[in-house]
Amino acid sequence: MSERIVTADACVIGTGAGGAPVAALLAEAGWRVAILEEGERHEPASMTARPRDMMARLYRDGGQIATVGDPPIVLPLGRGIGGTTLVNSGTCFRTPRRVLDRWRADHGLDLDLADEFALVEEAIGVREVPPQLAGRNANLVKEGAERLGVSAGYLQRNARGCIGSGVCAFGCPTGAKQHAGQVWIPRAQAAGATTFTGAKAQRIAVDRGSVREVLARTAAGGTIRVRAETVIVAAGALLTPLLLRRNGLGSSSGQLGRNLSIHPASAARALYDEVIDPWAGVPQSVYVDELAADGIMLEGIAGPPDHGAVSTPRSGAEHRELMLAARRTGSFGVMVSDTARGSVRSLAGRMVVRYDLHPDDAERFRRGFELLARIFFAAGAREVIVPLEGVPTLREGDVAPLQRARVRPRQVGAMAFHPLGTARAGADPSSSVVDPHLQLHGVAGLYVADGSVVPSSLGVNPQITIMALAARLARRLSA
Repeated sequence: MSERIVTADACVIGTGAGGAPVAALLAEAGWRVAILEEGERHEPASMTARPRDMMARLYRDGGQIATVGDPPIVLPLGRGIGGTTLVNSGTCFRTPRRVLDRWRADHGLDLDLADEFALVEEAIGVREVPPQLAGRNANLVKEGAERLGVSAGYLQRNARGCIGSGVCAFGCPTGAKQHAGQVWIPRAQAAGATTFTGAKAQRIAVDRGSVREVLARTAAGGTIRVRAETVIVAAGALLTPLLLRRNGLGSSSGQLGRNLSIHPASAARALYDEVIDPWAGVPQSVYVDELAADGIMLEGIAGPPDHGAVSTPRSGAEHRELMLAARRTGSFGVMVSDTARGSVRSLAGRMVVRYDLHPDDAERFRRGFELLARIFFAAGAREVIVPLEGVPTLREGDVAPLQRARVRPRQVGAMAFHPLGTARAGADPSSSVVDPHLQLHGVAGLYVADGSVVPSSLGVNPQITIMALAARLARRLSA
């Protein structure tokens, strides 16, 4: 088998929201940067917009990673240059002030990220979704919210030249979405960084308390040795703790792989009299933050009909009737800032994610869907279907069945897209894995820059929080 030896100033493992910006900014500061990515590069021209094709290509395990717990929750991860930013909806929220205040009080993290947010937002083209691209599905919800006097608005997204293809979750076929692989990796390469795709990091060598080398296996069976005295692990909140644990690193506090928050989400359907074609326009374009202080956010969600067929919460003849009415069926999501905490570990070489939805979070879903049902009816919906087992289809504006429901965790049909916290940052080495500068406690030169360092659920989409933390790390290292 072939072996290649590379000498660099920094080795970055992963090309998602954390790894890509730190690689670019270090390379632009004159560092020799080697980037390891287990997946491949996916060009916009190869995006077919067909879920059945793209799920297998762009997602780890075909998007079928799921938690073990009550209830099981599907937790899709992107795989390739750009990581999960390749397949997200592009939504951009800055870290809420109340969350930063809590990190300061609970974890000793005093973070002023204003400069980093500005840098990131400019780099990835963050702009508000224009109404004409939002689509009728989302605009109806905004109209309904306004009729009820409920706080709502258009989301900020990282896109340039978006035409509203409606398939963000399956790869942007126009290249408009400015994901990490579209923006940061080309910048890194232009500044001299070397990217190795199909390269899975396996061993991180540490000598006398300092990192020395990363060994990666290639898809062809060879090895790459990257000799560097700075290593940034950015494999994501589920894979980073497994990599560190395999190497006997980061476990001294007992926190590695624990404290997992996932920001569980679900979606309701609404049947209208008018044709709305929910797949037309930006899938995630409108938000409702009326209940944000209680950890409940409503955000638009939609997709092509075949994806809708899989996610519609009914079966048999009722499912068939709903699909026949697909052009008149809207959808919108509810996301909950979770109370529960899970864990990730390896068992017989397989990743096992343990997570049980907390009863308080099940009640938050009920509250979120009650508000959403009211909004749907105010927007003119005839029927509303919520993914809560035992709650019947709501008709004629009647939300009483939802008000009376006592929803248990196992009754919630949910997914999750924002795993965080499994190598959390903190000032106290006994309760955290990395320090406030994202360096692994006790190992010089070894850093983590991905969602695993984020200490708690954000209550909003995390991509630019992760990018801002990565930019802060890169600026500190290059200074």
